[in-house]
Amino acid sequence: MSEEEYERPTVVDVTVDISITPPEPKPSAAAMRRALRRAADGAVLDVTEASVLLHARGDDLDALLDAAGRVRDAHLLAEGRPGVVTYSRNAFIPLTRLCRDRCHYCTFATVPHKLPAAFLERDEVLEIARAAAAQGCKEALFTLGDRPEERWPQAREWLEARGYSSTLDYVRASAIAVLEETGLLPHLNPGVLSWEELQRLRPVAASMGMMLETTAERLWSEKGGPHYGSPDKEPAVRLRVLTDAGRVNVPFTTGILIGIGETITERAESLLAMRAVAKQYGHIQEVIIQNFRAKPDTAMRGMPDADLRELAATIAVARLVMPSSTSVQAPPNLVGDEFGLMLRAGIDDWGGVSPVTPDHVNPERPWPHVDVLDAETKAAGYALRERLAVYPRYVRATAGQWIDTRLTGHVQALALADGLADPDAPVVGREWQEPDGGLDTYGRADLNTAIDTEGRTGDRRGDFDSVYGDWSSLSVPKAVERLPEDTARALKLAADDPARLLEDTSAAMALLTADGEALETMARLADDLRRDVVGDDVTYVVNRNINFSNVCYVGCRFCAFAQRERDADAFRLSVDEVVDRAREAWDAGATEVCMQGGIDPKLPVTYYADVVRAIKARVPGMHVHAFSPMEIVSAAAKAGVSVKEWLTELAAAGLDTIPGTAAEILDDDVRWVLTKGKLPAATWLEVVATAHEVGIRSSSTMMYGHVDHPGHWLGHFRTLAALQDRTGGLTEFVGLPFVHRNAPIYLAGVARPGPTRRDNRAVHAFARLALHGRIDNVQVSWVKLGDEGTAEVLRGGANDLGGTLMEETISRMAGSEHGSSRTVEQLHATAALAGRSARQRTTTYGRVDAVR
Repeated sequence: MSEEEYERPTVVDVTVDISITPPEPKPSAAAMRRALRRAADGAVLDVTEASVLLHARGDDLDALLDAAGRVRDAHLLAEGRPGVVTYSRNAFIPLTRLCRDRCHYCTFATVPHKLPAAFLERDEVLEIARAAAAQGCKEALFTLGDRPEERWPQAREWLEARGYSSTLDYVRASAIAVLEETGLLPHLNPGVLSWEELQRLRPVAASMGMMLETTAERLWSEKGGPHYGSPDKEPAVRLRVLTDAGRVNVPFTTGILIGIGETITERAESLLAMRAVAKQYGHIQEVIIQNFRAKPDTAMRGMPDADLRELAATIAVARLVMPSSTSVQAPPNLVGDEFGLMLRAGIDDWGGVSPVTPDHVNPERPWPHVDVLDAETKAAGYALRERLAVYPRYVRATAGQWIDTRLTGHVQALALADGLADPDAPVVGREWQEPDGGLDTYGRADLNTAIDTEGRTGDRRGDFDSVYGDWSSLSVPKAVERLPEDTARALKLAADDPARLLEDTSAAMALLTADGEALETMARLADDLRRDVVGDDVTYVVNRNINFSNVCYVGCRFCAFAQRERDADAFRLSVDEVVDRAREAWDAGATEVCMQGGIDPKLPVTYYADVVRAIKARVPGMHVHAFSPMEIVSAAAKAGVSVKEWLTELAAAGLDTIPGTAAEILDDDVRWVLTKGKLPAATWLEVVATAHEVGIRSSSTMMYGHVDHPGHWLGHFRTLAALQDRTGGLTEFVGLPFVHRNAPIYLAGVARPGPTRRDNRAVHAFARLALHGRIDNVQVSWVKLGDEGTAEVLRGGANDLGGTLMEETISRMAGSEHGSSRTVEQLHATAALAGRSARQRTTTYGRVDAVR
């Protein structure tokens, strides 16, 4: 927008206790007309148009509210509740009012000497929840300060005295107690959470939330700002939490606080930041537009309250810019008597209203009575109905997709068929812990063999258009088109001191992008080094792959294996079925079973250890190589224990090694495009390092040829080298070419069709050279490359063929055309194509003296 389109405001000198930015110039009448016309037409608004509309007052505000009201009505129709405005009947549980942050408008957070105790005791939590249940409430709203133990010794001492290592441990335990003792559904607001912490709390919460508040970094970073000195209020950190919640499939509440010193443009930027995350993951169930109210005894006590017309304009713009799946809410105790104005502005929810507890964040503003809300809502032409802590669209979704299966019974007991609350449902405690054992084989359990004869039912799962997020919002990393000129120097370094390639970016990139004679020379150097390190034998393991379930709702965009439970190709295997397949493998000469599966919400938490124990009991000599880092971190979170505790239990059950899969590319920019919900690179590294720490070794992998480029490969190799220097627990490197044919990210037109022949040769040769002295074994995937491609890579530095597999479903579901099984004789023939002999090995590359 040009400078002429603004009218300069009159500057008023207002003395306040905290620094704020002067008001922005008002948009011109022409700019307002254009923005209102775009809003009325249903156009997607950008930040400039949103900023203009936030200035609307008078007749312009009326026009804005009319447009937002129409969008709200369309939203209600799409959500299956036309003409219905909702609220949640809840109890506010202030678990602790201590906080490590220092927000200058907050009276909720306080200091230890003003409280009788650092936290509410468990019995106090249950007393509130029982009183709420008796009044027909269905939501327990847990609100608390961020990580108070990191600032206040009293908080740390209180937790330690009761056996809790952190506030979040106590939050989890309290939520379970409320579920089991009262039946209320926890909605958790514990502040900033990591990806791992979200995973850990998801099984005990119907929903979670955290206000974004603002994306204006200066309000956090500059002295005098409302969030100055508050580490958890950094906008980038809070946006990361919103994004991670989407990756973990947590129904999430967020919102902004208006009138804390942000400019109108910054307010618009905050709204559009929430829109982007909501569109990408579909997990933002509601956004709250909350108006600042000055409170005594705070640094911002002298600032004016946000004007209610300003609030209405912000609500209207929020409704216009948010996805249709997201509700818009205004707290009813902060809007005075202007209920009708907020309904005109486009809200479709009043939030939580409690008949038993005050709003502890705004105690001076009591909740309106539900009868008052009902009358005001009817006066505006809408019906008022109660919802649960989690919105109907998530209640109606496939079990396990959004709500953990351990909560499914709790939620369904309180819900009607349309997903709204059943006002007559008894609110009583229900068992939270899942029953142990007892999982039957389900679905297309013969897919391990039928994939080769009948194929998959379709080229994509039924929810292709929704489960992977918003394809249009993806930003694919771009490669730098660059072939370094010092290839000769790089080849000399590879010959003289290959491990130093990881320290020399220019040389490394020269080799990773090499072609023609340079590629041939690198392959020859890699093969010479291979011969010196491991000899001429091509090794392999006689093993069987067992995929025990392909039911998964994580939504990795590259994965063609995962299915919804109701999809035609979905399956899961009982413990007995897995053990029978392991016994068959042993009888056929196998020494290893390799087991991986989807993140299946219906797998009992005991399944993983149970299946390992059962295999060891039936086939004591079988090596169990099982469970990717993604499976491990998800199962540990589901069990409510640390990764180390979980791995220690698995080791005691008999787990021997783990596959280093789920690595893809250890670069988060690539991972977010590629995997959507899968674990961050740092978490993958932590899980694998922890496995090594407890004595469980692992392989390492890299999947390449999708949205990555050679610069990412170099970073990945450097990361693996650093991990091996730290733990020494990696047994091999496995290059995994991306199989594109049925991969969602390829079908959506985002990924390229796998790596080239040049890429395959360069990756494996470079791995041999750059990982020299750290990882001796370089494995090639015959499943993905076929016999000729495998032999070519074997002539360029690789020394291992992996396994016989006996069955292979993951690559075949993705469209690999090279079969799912190889006999020992076939593997020997593949080695012969490379001019070498083959030899059987153990999982950890020992010799097999007696071949069965």
